[in-house]
Amino acid sequence: MVVRTTIDIPNPLYRQLKGKAASEGRSVKELVLRAVQLDLHAPPKRVTPRKSPVIRSKNPGTLHLDNEKIFKIIPFP
Repeated sequence: MVVRTTIDIPNPLYRQLKGKAASEGRSVKELVLRAVQLDLHAPPKRVTPRKSPVIRSKNPGTLHLDNEKIFKIIPFP
C-alpha cells in the first residue's frame, strides 16, 4: 500500500534538493523517502538531563525564595 501526501518545501531548499537528486541520478521522491527512512531508523537522540542547582540553607527545610532570589541563583538565558 502506498500513501500519497503533499509537503510544502521552500523554493531555495527545493532547488538544492532537485540539484542533489540530479547529480546523484535519482529522483526527488527517492531522496525524500531515503531521508525519511534514515530519520525513522536513526537511534533516538539522548537528552542530557539538566542538573538542578543545590541551594544551601542555614535552616534546612526552611528556605524562603522569591522570584528575585531565584533569578540571582539560576542563570536564565
